[in-house]
Amino acid sequence: MNLQQLEYIVALDKQKSFSKAAESCFITQATLSTMVKKLENELDVILFDRKSSPIITTEVGRLIINEAQKVLFHSYQLKQLSSETKGTIQGELKIGIIPTIASNLLHRILPSMLEKYPDLTLSIQEFTTHTIINKLKANELDVGIISTPLNIEGINKILMYYEKLLVYGNIKNDTVKFISTKDLAKEKIWLLEKGNCLTDQIINLCSLRPKKMNSNLNFFPNSFDSLLNIVDKMKGLTLIPELYYADLPKPRKNKVIDFYAPFPVREVSAVFLRPYAKLRIIETLAEEIKQIIAPILQTSALKNSQMKIAKI
Repeated sequence: MNLQQLEYIVALDKQKSFSKAAESCFITQATLSTMVKKLENELDVILFDRKSSPIITTEVGRLIINEAQKVLFHSYQLKQLSSETKGTIQGELKIGIIPTIASNLLHRILPSMLEKYPDLTLSIQEFTTHTIINKLKANELDVGIISTPLNIEGINKILMYYEKLLVYGNIKNDTVKFISTKDLAKEKIWLLEKGNCLTDQIINLCSLRPKKMNSNLNFFPNSFDSLLNIVDKMKGLTLIPELYYADLPKPRKNKVIDFYAPFPVREVSAVFLRPYAKLRIIETLAEEIKQIIAPILQTSALKNSQMKIAKI
């Protein structure tokens, strides 16, 4: 029995397919099948019912795979302890990030991170908050970069920064420089797709009752670009985060106004689950993001009493 065999049965249990499991382990299907069969012979048990499609893990297989996952976790911890004693940041960090943060954060942090930590591989994918939490629980991600706060047991967070929410659109009075959240409830508001955490935050922040903007149109875009194009052509308002504003061309920046204090902000955090297998790397990532992003945001000059955190 060896760690590779344990990795293979864990992958097969997850993928429910020899071909997909082999692909995820970067080996041939024949090699995977042989190694799994050898382990079954050594343990004198049947781990998988191969007659069914998809493959089913047997009852005893489930017990063994649960223990295999623990062994693999502790094996990784030993490697992490070794690298930490050497003061190095290395290995792979699997990151899930929500799209409304990814589009304006990643290009600001990746050049520095990749240069500063050449032995660290960052594997990044965009997901919804719900999917990130599920993948953290399934040990498919090490850390999520999402908007918080969350009220989910077992989820730990490292707060990285607060980001202002700003109003974009066609203001009736072009001399207006500030607006209140109550004022928005009276306006035509365009929102991102349902289930998007920023949409939920805006609804909660402004006490909005989501309604159709046009009686014969159902449209909830999944990107800010689509959202702003619609606002430009069909009037109305929407809310955008501060980093997105920073990347806008000047003509569009001229369509943005601020709120009165307390300013609505979204809280952006790195979230992860116990046990803390890659805590040192996660802390390093979070600190790098803080150092790069916080100074360029208006919130860095605000007191807590001047900010209102948008709830999800």
